[in-house]
Amino acid sequence: MLPIRSQRIKSDDAEIVYWSLGDGPPVFLLHPFPANHEFWLPVAEVLATKYRVVLPDLRGHGDSDIGQGPATMEKHAADIARLMDDAKVGRAPLVGVSIGGYALFEFWRKHRGRVAALGLCNTKAQADGPEARAARLQAANDVLERGTEPFLESMIQRVMAKHTRETRPDLIDGAMRVMRKMSPEDVAQVQRGMAARPDSIETLKTINVPTLLVTGDEDEMTGVNEAELMRRHISGSQMRVIPKAGHYSPWEQPEAAGKLLRQFLDGL
Repeated sequence: MLPIRSQRIKSDDAEIVYWSLGDGPPVFLLHPFPANHEFWLPVAEVLATKYRVVLPDLRGHGDSDIGQGPATMEKHAADIARLMDDAKVGRAPLVGVSIGGYALFEFWRKHRGRVAALGLCNTKAQADGPEARAARLQAANDVLERGTEPFLESMIQRVMAKHTRETRPDLIDGAMRVMRKMSPEDVAQVQRGMAARPDSIETLKTINVPTLLVTGDEDEMTGVNEAELMRRHISGSQMRVIPKAGHYSPWEQPEAAGKLLRQFLDGL
Protein backbone atom coordinates (compact mmCIF):
# COMPACT_ATOMS: atom_id res chain seq x y z
CA MET A 1 0.00 0.00 0.00
CA LEU A 2 1.26 3.47 -0.89
CA PRO A 3 2.05 5.82 2.02
CA ILE A 4 -0.83 8.13 2.89
CA ARG A 5 -0.27 11.59 4.34
CA SER A 6 -2.75 13.58 6.45
CA GLN A 7 -3.17 17.33 6.83
CA ARG A 8 -5.37 19.42 9.12
CA ILE A 9 -6.61 22.84 8.09
CA LYS A 10 -8.90 25.47 9.57
CA SER A 11 -11.91 26.31 7.40
CA ASP A 12 -14.06 29.01 8.98
CA ASP A 13 -15.42 27.41 12.19
CA ALA A 14 -14.25 23.84 11.59
CA GLU A 15 -11.05 21.83 11.38
CA ILE A 16 -11.04 19.82 8.16
CA VAL A 17 -8.78 16.81 7.71
CA TYR A 18 -7.63 15.43 4.38
CA TRP A 19 -5.33 12.68 3.19
CA SER A 20 -3.25 12.36 0.03
CA LEU A 21 -1.39 9.54 -1.65
CA GLY A 22 0.58 9.20 -4.84
CA ASP A 23 2.30 11.83 -6.97
CA GLY A 24 1.35 13.40 -10.24
CA PRO A 25 -1.64 15.45 -11.40
CA PRO A 26 -4.10 16.01 -8.53
CA VAL A 27 -7.60 14.56 -8.32
CA PHE A 28 -10.04 15.06 -5.42
CA LEU A 29 -12.40 12.29 -4.30
CA LEU A 30 -15.36 13.20 -2.08
CA HIS A 31 -17.06 10.41 -0.11
CA PRO A 32 -20.80 9.89 0.57
CA PHE A 33 -22.74 10.37 3.81
CA PRO A 34 -22.26 8.97 6.45
CA ALA A 35 -18.82 7.63 5.44
CA ASN A 36 -15.39 9.29 5.31
CA HIS A 37 -12.19 9.24 3.23
CA GLU A 38 -11.71 5.48 3.88
CA PHE A 39 -14.60 4.87 1.48
CA TRP A 40 -12.26 5.74 -1.41
CA LEU A 41 -9.07 3.95 -0.33
CA PRO A 42 -9.45 0.85 -2.56
CA VAL A 43 -10.06 3.05 -5.62
CA ALA A 44 -7.38 5.55 -4.58
CA GLU A 45 -4.79 2.77 -4.68
CA VAL A 46 -5.60 2.23 -8.37
CA LEU A 47 -5.38 5.93 -9.21
CA ALA A 48 -2.35 6.77 -7.08
CA THR A 49 0.10 4.96 -9.37
CA LYS A 50 -0.29 7.95 -11.72
CA TYR A 51 -2.16 10.67 -9.81
CA ARG A 52 -1.93 12.57 -6.54
CA VAL A 53 -5.21 11.52 -4.93
CA VAL A 54 -6.63 13.89 -2.31
CA LEU A 55 -9.22 12.45 0.07
CA PRO A 56 -11.00 14.87 2.43
CA ASP A 57 -13.23 13.99 5.33
CA LEU A 58 -16.15 16.30 4.58
CA ARG A 59 -17.32 18.58 7.38
CA GLY A 60 -18.97 16.50 10.12
CA HIS A 61 -17.61 13.20 8.77
CA GLY A 62 -14.66 11.13 9.97
CA ASP A 63 -12.06 13.31 11.69
CA SER A 64 -13.41 16.66 10.42
CA ASP A 65 -15.36 18.96 12.73
CA ILE A 66 -19.03 19.80 12.17
CA GLY A 67 -18.68 23.46 13.13
CA GLN A 68 -21.73 25.49 14.17
CA GLY A 69 -25.17 24.73 12.78
CA PRO A 70 -26.17 22.66 9.74
CA ALA A 71 -23.43 21.52 7.35
CA THR A 72 -24.78 23.34 4.29
CA MET A 73 -23.54 22.88 0.74
CA GLU A 74 -22.11 26.41 0.92
CA LYS A 75 -19.93 25.34 3.86
CA HIS A 76 -18.80 22.17 2.10
CA ALA A 77 -17.90 24.13 -1.04
CA ALA A 78 -15.92 26.67 0.99
CA ASP A 79 -14.11 23.82 2.75
CA ILE A 80 -13.15 22.25 -0.60
CA ALA A 81 -11.78 25.57 -1.87
CA ARG A 82 -9.80 25.99 1.35
CA LEU A 83 -8.24 22.54 1.18
CA MET A 84 -7.38 23.04 -2.51
CA ASP A 85 -5.54 26.18 -1.44
CA ASP A 86 -3.74 24.24 1.30
CA ALA A 87 -2.82 21.48 -1.15
CA LYS A 88 -1.54 24.17 -3.55
CA VAL A 89 -3.91 23.05 -6.29
CA GLY A 90 -5.45 25.72 -8.50
CA ARG A 91 -7.57 23.52 -10.75
CA ALA A 92 -8.25 19.77 -10.77
CA PRO A 93 -10.79 17.05 -11.54
CA LEU A 94 -13.20 16.50 -8.65
CA VAL A 95 -15.25 13.35 -8.06
CA GLY A 96 -18.10 13.07 -5.56
CA VAL A 97 -20.46 10.33 -4.40
CA SER A 98 -23.95 11.25 -3.11
CA ILE A 99 -23.40 14.22 -0.76
CA GLY A 100 -20.02 14.62 -2.45
CA GLY A 101 -21.95 15.30 -5.66
CA TYR A 102 -24.29 17.76 -3.92
CA ALA A 103 -21.23 19.66 -2.66
CA LEU A 104 -19.73 19.69 -6.14
CA PHE A 105 -22.81 21.33 -7.64
CA GLU A 106 -22.35 24.17 -5.15
CA PHE A 107 -18.60 24.21 -5.76
CA TRP A 108 -19.26 24.55 -9.49
CA ARG A 109 -21.58 27.49 -8.88
CA LYS A 110 -19.00 29.26 -6.70
CA HIS A 111 -15.62 28.12 -8.08
CA ARG A 112 -16.10 26.69 -11.58
CA GLY A 113 -12.73 28.02 -12.70
CA ARG A 114 -11.10 25.51 -10.35
CA VAL A 115 -12.90 22.50 -11.86
CA ALA A 116 -11.01 20.69 -14.63
CA ALA A 117 -13.49 17.79 -14.85
CA LEU A 118 -16.33 16.28 -12.81
CA GLY A 119 -17.17 12.77 -11.70
CA LEU A 120 -20.72 12.58 -10.34
CA CYS A 121 -21.32 9.17 -8.77
CA ASN A 122 -24.54 7.84 -7.21
CA THR A 123 -25.90 11.35 -6.79
CA LYS A 124 -28.74 13.52 -8.08
CA ALA A 125 -29.28 17.13 -9.03
CA GLN A 126 -32.77 17.56 -7.67
CA ALA A 127 -33.37 19.04 -4.23
CA ASP A 128 -35.37 17.07 -1.68
CA GLY A 129 -39.12 17.33 -2.07
CA PRO A 130 -41.29 18.13 0.97
CA GLU A 131 -41.57 14.48 2.08
CA ALA A 132 -37.86 13.72 1.71
CA ARG A 133 -36.95 16.95 3.48
CA ALA A 134 -39.29 16.15 6.36
CA ALA A 135 -37.84 12.63 6.60
CA ARG A 136 -34.30 14.00 6.85
CA LEU A 137 -35.26 16.46 9.56
CA GLN A 138 -37.08 13.74 11.48
CA ALA A 139 -34.04 11.46 11.16
CA ALA A 140 -31.88 14.28 12.54
CA ASN A 141 -34.13 14.57 15.58
CA ASP A 142 -34.34 10.80 16.05
CA VAL A 143 -30.59 10.27 16.02
CA LEU A 144 -30.14 12.89 18.75
CA GLU A 145 -32.67 11.03 20.90
CA ARG A 146 -31.73 7.42 20.17
CA GLY A 147 -28.11 7.50 19.02
CA THR A 148 -26.65 6.62 15.64
CA GLU A 149 -26.89 2.81 15.64
CA PRO A 150 -30.55 2.39 14.54
CA PHE A 151 -30.01 5.02 11.84
CA LEU A 152 -26.81 3.41 10.54
CA GLU A 153 -28.42 -0.04 10.47
CA SER A 154 -31.23 1.36 8.32
CA MET A 155 -28.74 3.18 6.08
CA ILE A 156 -26.81 -0.01 5.33
CA GLN A 157 -29.97 -1.57 3.93
CA ARG A 158 -30.45 1.41 1.63
CA VAL A 159 -26.91 2.14 0.42
CA MET A 160 -25.74 -1.41 -0.28
CA ALA A 161 -26.94 -3.53 -3.16
CA LYS A 162 -28.82 -6.73 -2.35
CA HIS A 163 -25.93 -8.59 -4.01
CA THR A 164 -23.45 -6.94 -1.62
CA ARG A 165 -25.55 -7.59 1.47
CA GLU A 166 -25.90 -11.28 0.57
CA THR A 167 -22.34 -12.01 -0.55
CA ARG A 168 -19.94 -9.50 1.08
CA PRO A 169 -20.39 -9.29 4.86
CA ASP A 170 -16.86 -7.87 5.02
CA LEU A 171 -17.97 -4.80 3.06
CA ILE A 172 -21.02 -4.37 5.29
CA ASP A 173 -18.89 -4.61 8.45
CA GLY A 174 -16.30 -2.23 7.02
CA ALA A 175 -18.90 0.36 6.09
CA MET A 176 -20.48 0.20 9.54
CA ARG A 177 -17.06 0.68 11.16
CA VAL A 178 -16.45 3.78 9.03
CA MET A 179 -19.95 5.19 9.62
CA ARG A 180 -19.67 4.83 13.40
CA LYS A 181 -17.07 7.63 13.47
CA MET A 182 -19.94 10.13 13.17
CA SER A 183 -21.54 11.38 16.37
CA PRO A 184 -25.30 11.95 16.70
CA GLU A 185 -24.69 15.70 16.41
CA ASP A 186 -22.62 15.16 13.23
CA VAL A 187 -25.35 13.04 11.63
CA ALA A 188 -28.07 15.51 12.60
CA GLN A 189 -26.33 18.62 11.29
CA VAL A 190 -25.25 16.95 8.04
CA GLN A 191 -28.82 15.77 7.46
CA ARG A 192 -30.11 19.29 8.10
CA GLY A 193 -27.60 20.65 5.63
CA MET A 194 -28.69 18.20 2.94
CA ALA A 195 -32.35 18.97 3.59
CA ALA A 196 -31.61 22.65 2.88
CA ARG A 197 -29.65 22.10 -0.33
CA PRO A 198 -30.84 23.96 -3.43
CA ASP A 199 -32.06 22.34 -6.62
CA SER A 200 -29.26 21.93 -9.17
CA ILE A 201 -31.13 21.02 -12.36
CA GLU A 202 -30.47 24.42 -13.92
CA THR A 203 -26.84 24.19 -12.78
CA LEU A 204 -26.39 21.04 -14.88
CA LYS A 205 -26.96 23.05 -18.06
CA THR A 206 -23.98 25.29 -17.24
CA ILE A 207 -21.45 22.45 -16.78
CA ASN A 208 -18.99 22.61 -19.67
CA VAL A 209 -16.09 20.46 -18.47
CA PRO A 210 -15.64 16.72 -19.14
CA THR A 211 -18.14 14.91 -16.92
CA LEU A 212 -18.45 11.24 -16.00
CA LEU A 213 -21.71 10.00 -14.47
CA VAL A 214 -21.56 6.72 -12.55
CA THR A 215 -24.30 4.76 -10.83
CA GLY A 216 -24.95 1.22 -9.65
CA ASP A 217 -27.49 -1.06 -11.27
CA GLU A 218 -29.01 -1.70 -7.81
CA ASP A 219 -28.84 1.88 -6.52
CA GLU A 220 -32.32 2.48 -5.07
CA MET A 221 -31.50 5.95 -3.69
CA THR A 222 -30.44 7.72 -6.90
CA GLY A 223 -29.85 5.15 -9.62
CA VAL A 224 -30.04 5.04 -13.40
CA ASN A 225 -32.97 7.43 -13.80
CA GLU A 226 -31.19 10.22 -11.92
CA ALA A 227 -27.94 9.60 -13.79
CA GLU A 228 -29.79 9.65 -17.11
CA LEU A 229 -31.45 12.96 -16.20
CA MET A 230 -28.03 14.47 -15.50
CA ARG A 231 -26.64 13.05 -18.74
CA ARG A 232 -29.41 14.74 -20.74
CA HIS A 233 -28.65 18.12 -19.17
CA ILE A 234 -24.82 18.07 -19.15
CA SER A 235 -23.56 18.50 -22.68
CA GLY A 236 -21.05 15.85 -23.75
CA SER A 237 -21.26 13.90 -20.48
CA GLN A 238 -20.81 10.13 -20.41
CA MET A 239 -22.71 7.72 -18.20
CA ARG A 240 -21.64 4.31 -16.90
CA VAL A 241 -23.53 1.75 -14.80
CA ILE A 242 -21.58 -0.55 -12.46
CA PRO A 243 -23.11 -4.04 -12.18
CA LYS A 244 -23.92 -5.62 -8.80
CA ALA A 245 -23.59 -2.27 -7.04
CA GLY A 246 -25.89 -0.04 -5.04
CA HIS A 247 -25.57 3.55 -3.80
CA TYR A 248 -22.03 2.91 -2.55
CA SER A 249 -20.82 1.56 -5.89
CA PRO A 250 -17.10 2.53 -5.56
CA TRP A 251 -16.98 0.77 -2.17
CA GLU A 252 -18.91 -2.26 -3.36
CA GLN A 253 -17.10 -2.67 -6.70
CA PRO A 254 -13.78 -0.79 -6.35
CA GLU A 255 -12.12 -2.60 -9.24
CA ALA A 256 -14.84 -1.58 -11.69
CA ALA A 257 -15.07 1.96 -10.29
CA GLY A 258 -11.30 2.37 -10.30
CA LYS A 259 -11.08 1.26 -13.92
CA LEU A 260 -13.81 3.70 -14.99
CA LEU A 261 -12.23 6.63 -13.17
CA ARG A 262 -8.72 5.78 -14.38
CA GLN A 263 -9.92 5.66 -18.00
CA PHE A 264 -11.79 8.95 -17.57
CA LEU A 265 -8.83 10.75 -15.98
CA ASP A 266 -6.33 9.32 -18.46
CA GLY A 267 -8.49 10.68 -21.29
CA LEU A 268 -8.53 14.28 -20.08
